[in-house]
Amino acid sequence: MDIAGLMTQFGGFAWMIAAFVVALSVIVAIHEYGHYIVGRWSGIHADVFSVGFGPVIWSGVDKRGTKWQIAALPFGGYVKFAGDANAASGKDEEAMAEVEADPVALRRTMHGAPLWARAATVAAGPVFNFVLSIIIFGAVLMNSGAPRDPLTIGTLPSLPADAITLQDGDVVLKIAGLDAPAPSTASLFTFANDLPRTSLLPYEVERAGAVMIVDGPFPTLARVGGVTPQSAAIAAGLKEGDVIVGVNGDPIVAFAELKTAVESSDGASVALSVWRDGETFDTELTPKRVDEPQPEGGFVTSWRIGIISSYAFDPATESIGVGTAISAGASQVWRIIEGSVSGLKHMIVGDISTCNLSGPIGIAQTSGAMASQGIDSFIWFIAVLSTAVGFLNLFPIPALDGGHLVFYAYEAVTGKPPNDGWLRVLMTFGLIMVLSLMVFALGNDIFCP
Repeated sequence: MDIAGLMTQFGGFAWMIAAFVVALSVIVAIHEYGHYIVGRWSGIHADVFSVGFGPVIWSGVDKRGTKWQIAALPFGGYVKFAGDANAASGKDEEAMAEVEADPVALRRTMHGAPLWARAATVAAGPVFNFVLSIIIFGAVLMNSGAPRDPLTIGTLPSLPADAITLQDGDVVLKIAGLDAPAPSTASLFTFANDLPRTSLLPYEVERAGAVMIVDGPFPTLARVGGVTPQSAAIAAGLKEGDVIVGVNGDPIVAFAELKTAVESSDGASVALSVWRDGETFDTELTPKRVDEPQPEGGFVTSWRIGIISSYAFDPATESIGVGTAISAGASQVWRIIEGSVSGLKHMIVGDISTCNLSGPIGIAQTSGAMASQGIDSFIWFIAVLSTAVGFLNLFPIPALDGGHLVFYAYEAVTGKPPNDGWLRVLMTFGLIMVLSLMVFALGNDIFCP
């Protein structure tokens, strides 16, 4: 792996690591706080709340006797409850023996608390991750708003087309004289398929109560709305707002033309002419194979360079309510979980490459890339990663939260907890599984193209 290349792509190796540490620390702190606060509400005492592992950099004890600390290795964290032998909530036999005769002290331990309290405390970590994601997704949607209907021009950026007389605030009635219904923001890409492929088109608009014909850009120009992490586009230095005006020496107007050229390349290099701030430059990108989930289920493997589509203009938006935003945020979390489940299933049966599973290096690269694109992108990434962490922790693997919940389910059915000896064996096995998965994912980061 070319570390120097990573430094160039993501603004420096230190910047990449800093972004990764910030993202992971926020997510871990929320996850562990979920365990802590629900445990406290349930009457279980927390001895230690730690962000990070290893040597302690800072610590302090609150009035409840909980030690709060920041450790030197910021790649995780834990809450150690009374009666725990370690960060994985293994039972401390000696400590439990000391409080066995004291019902009040026993009740304050993780292993002496009622089943409902233990289950709620363990489940709270992933739940808090999902809640964080929903809040972030909802807040971003509230801030950006929903596209206004009918289609209205919000802001018109600098574009390569000359003589544009379309203005901010214009309500679009027709484009290029098409008799089809006026396009909405959602239908604009489909609507554009029937438009002449020219950089300047006549728009019929309503402006200040008057209907007039003005000149505007092709609505779905090959304008970069964003670049995806670990992609050919980000490696080539393409930025939001760039306009692709040529592919392999041929001029293009529509994003659909760029998409067709990349998909038909079969992995061969693609030469692009890029317009940026009034100047044009050439660059060459090599598309990557990408396994993309489909709405109806399954995956399709395509060639991609990592450019997110955009419109020639930013549509005007209107505010949305808190309830709508939270509902949309919850739907986004559910879509991520569904996609993760589908992806894992298809990797297991061999339908898609296991290279889709990223490890710490891949996540760090993505953290740096998203941070380099601005605070909005970075916060959105934190929400996506928080959902992934919450989902991963629900896997029924001993040593993870999901494994503990399986043990509690066994106890609920049989009326007694699993044998302590078997628990230790299963916890060791679970830890080996988790470490093996991490090593496998790290191998993907290093060896996958």
